[in-house]
Parts: sequence; C-alpha cells; structure tokens
Amino acid sequence: MDHVSEKTDLHTDSDLEKQVTPQEPQLQRKLKSRHLQFVAIGGTVGTGVFIASGTSIATAGPAGALLAYAFVGTLVYSVMLSLSEMSTYLPISGAFTRYAARFVDPSLGFSMGWIYYFSWSITYALELTAAGLVIQWWNSSLSIGIFITIFWVPLTLINLLPVDFFGEFELWFSSIKVIALLGFMIFAICINAGAGDQGYIGFEYWKNPGAFAPYLTDGAKAKFVGFWAVLIQAGFAYQGTELVAIGAGESSNPKKTMPAAIRKTFWSIFLLFIFTIFFIGILVPYDNESLLIGGTNAGSSPLVIAAQLAGVKVLPDIINAVLLTVVLSAAASNVYSGSRVLVGLAEENCAPRFFARTSKKGVPYYAIALTSGFGLLAYMNLSDNGGEVFNWFLNIISVAGFIAWACTCICHLRFMSALKAQNISRDNLPFKSWGGAILAWYGFTFCSIITITQGFTAFVPWVTEDFFIAYISLILFAVLYVGHKLVTGSKFIKPEEADLETDKFQEVESENWEESPRSRWKKALNYVF
Repeated sequence: MDHVSEKTDLHTDSDLEKQVTPQEPQLQRKLKSRHLQFVAIGGTVGTGVFIASGTSIATAGPAGALLAYAFVGTLVYSVMLSLSEMSTYLPISGAFTRYAARFVDPSLGFSMGWIYYFSWSITYALELTAAGLVIQWWNSSLSIGIFITIFWVPLTLINLLPVDFFGEFELWFSSIKVIALLGFMIFAICINAGAGDQGYIGFEYWKNPGAFAPYLTDGAKAKFVGFWAVLIQAGFAYQGTELVAIGAGESSNPKKTMPAAIRKTFWSIFLLFIFTIFFIGILVPYDNESLLIGGTNAGSSPLVIAAQLAGVKVLPDIINAVLLTVVLSAAASNVYSGSRVLVGLAEENCAPRFFARTSKKGVPYYAIALTSGFGLLAYMNLSDNGGEVFNWFLNIISVAGFIAWACTCICHLRFMSALKAQNISRDNLPFKSWGGAILAWYGFTFCSIITITQGFTAFVPWVTEDFFIAYISLILFAVLYVGHKLVTGSKFIKPEEADLETDKFQEVESENWEESPRSRWKKALNYVF
C-alpha cells in the first residue's frame, strides 16, 4: 500500500511540476472596446478625409463624391459584419489574415497577410514624411529628415509600452481629430447659413457649377466615370476601418467587446466621412482650383479652402496643428497594426517564429522593431531618385485594402461552410451577421470589381508605366500566392477539416442571469446598428 501511495504521490508531483512550468509570454487581453475603436479610428481618419477628400469632390462633384463614399461605406459594412462574426468566435492576433489560412488556403493567408503587412508598414513611412511636410508649413527651410527622426523615436517607444497604455494613448490622440471634424461640421452649418463673406449659400454650388463633375469624357457617361474614379479614393480613406479586428487577440472580452467595437467603429467612421464630404461639397465649388493643387499641409485641405472662401483668416494654422496630431496618431496605429499582423503570420508559420515572441507584458518587440524599421524608408524622400522609388512603394498600399476586404468576405463564406459541414449552428455564435452569405458575396463581388478596374485610366490612352503603378499591389499579391503554392504545395482547406476549435474563446456566464426588457430592446437596436 505504501508503495502504491508513494508512486501516486510521485505521479502527482510530476503533474504539478508540469502545471507550474511557466508558459512562453504571449499577447495579453487588455484592450477594451473603446481602445479597439480608437485604434481603428486612429489608423483610418487621416489625410484621406482632411486633405484628399478635396480631390474626390474635384473629380466627381459634391453629389458624385458623396455617393461614392456612401457606396464604399456599404462594402465596408459588409466586411465589418463578416469580421465581427469570425473574430468573436475566434479572437486571434492577426485576425482575418489568419482566417484565410484556416478556412480557405494557407497560400491565401500567406499572400494576403504579407501584402497587408507591407501596406501598413510602408504607410508608417508615409505618415512620417507627411509629419515633416506639415511642419514645413511654418518653416519651409527645415529638412523633413529632422522631423522623421524626431517623430520616429517616440512613436516606436509608445508601441513598446504595454498594450493597455498604447490603447489609452490612441484613444486621447484620436479624439482630437474626431473633435476637429465635429467642430468643422458646426462651422460649416454656420457658414452655409450666411455667417461668412459669401452670405447664405444653401445648395448653390450643387446648381452652379453642378452636383456632378465630368471626368475624362462628356455627357452622362462622364459623370459615371467621375463617380467610379472616386471609388478607389474613397476606399483609401476607409482603409483601416478593419483594424479593429486586428486587436481581437488582445481584447479583454471578445464576445462583448468585439461586436460593440466593430459596430461603433464603422458607424463613427462612416458618419464622419459622409458628413465631412457633404459639408465640403456645399461650401466649396468642385471647380475651385485650390482643390487640385495637392500636397500634405493645410494649404491643400478643403477645410481650409472653405474657411478662406468664408473670409476666416486664423483657421489654416489651427487646421495644420490638428493635421500634425492626425498624422502622428495614424503613424502610431500603423506600427501597432503592422506588428500584430506580423505576429499572426509568425503564428501561422508564414513568417519566422521569433516574430511571435513577446515581453512579459505581452509586447511583441521583434515584430514592432521590424515594422518600425520600415518607417526609415521615409528618408528616401531626401533624394530625388529615392523619392521615385518611394512612390512605387506607396502604390503597394493603394489596392491592399480592397484585396484584404475581398479576401475577408471569402473567409467568411468559407467559415460559414465549415460551420455547416461540422454541424455547428450559426445561431449559437457569439455574434451572427444578419446579412450572412448574401452580404458577404456583395462585399466580395464589388471589392473585386473595383480592385480590377481601379487602374482604368492607364488604358485611355495606354501608358505602360501607369499600368504597373496601378496594379503593382495586385501583381505582388499574385506572385506571393503562386510562389507560396509552388514552394509548399498547399491545398485548399475542406470545410469539414477547417480548424474551428484552436484559440476559440471560452466565457463562463452566470446561469441565473435574466435579460431585462430594456436590455432586450437595446440588444435589438445594437443588432441593427
């Protein structure tokens, strides 16, 4: 008996020893819904709406631009619902780039993940350059290289802080741009009502020069071409809305925080964009020459042009200061997003495994170091030849968002097929997309069409260089996919074999909890909005 007892005790000690063996540090679930929301807002609401929106109105007119942004918004909505359903069930780092490897094809996960990673990493270099150009508004004699260095160091260090500290930083920094846009809307209402030098405006600019601007051709066809040309610009502006799902692996309670964060993020960004485009369109005529100047500082902002037309003198400096916070907030979000995508790639064996390593506080320092290193590409702008190469790099960014959105919809379709094949009811999911397969097909179809047709100006007339500039993202995506397929010989994932269990989030809820009528009404409204 003593022998048996001794063996049992030894066995128990061995088990205990295994249990107390420390696990390798990993990402920590410290981000709350508000953090996820503002990280996405930080990466999305940037120069696209503060500056590039003017080009959209000049190309398609106020009504054409408004319709384009609204239409792309519906595509983003379909993508966000797909993301919400998958990320609440499997809240993992890297999010949708890993879903592709799990539900569709490892080669798709590889190519989608890397093109998306390059997109955000190179965008970091773009934002650092933009920060330098914003500063040059006040002193053009200073080299942007000075400010690339000045901003690169603290933005990198901020990303090396524990994720909850970073989340708070993004929340407050991103709030500045939201407040600025809300302030502009109030300003626009006052100016349109007659508070400025122009007197009462109303919809005068929708009548003269018109609601739609002709583009490349004549007649009704020219209005449609202008609308279609702005779709890709609107897509660039919305790119980043999906970043809310990148933080799924660090969400404190994905079942509750992810649907709320995704829903609030979409509607916040959508309404900010739609109202900003609308108010710019009623304050600035689309044939205003200043809309076509281009640039990165306040002089190119349609918000400033609207103020100048109204006779307000102090706004340019204020807008430029806001632009600086806009750019820096976006830059910090770029590093966070890129590093988490790289962690996801490493965990799917699509990148060296050491990129998944984290500190004891859950900070993926290797992934952050590489992503921050891409920011140093901004120094290429200091030489003429380097600037040309840098512009080619930037074109990788251009279509990456639409590629990611189309692939996300494919992932959702395959996810639903896997659930059906494995007899798991969608009714039992933490969150269920009301649009289901129809909405996913809608998003995939139009994202694919826009991706393929976005470079149509290279064909009229044919310009070889413009063709490659427009389609370099798509070409790189295809090369990565085919290359990975040839090297690894990966096969498409069968629905019945898709991994729906690993990393599945488990939450224990009280069995005695009863939902109140008020909660049910609130839940019903949240389900719709």
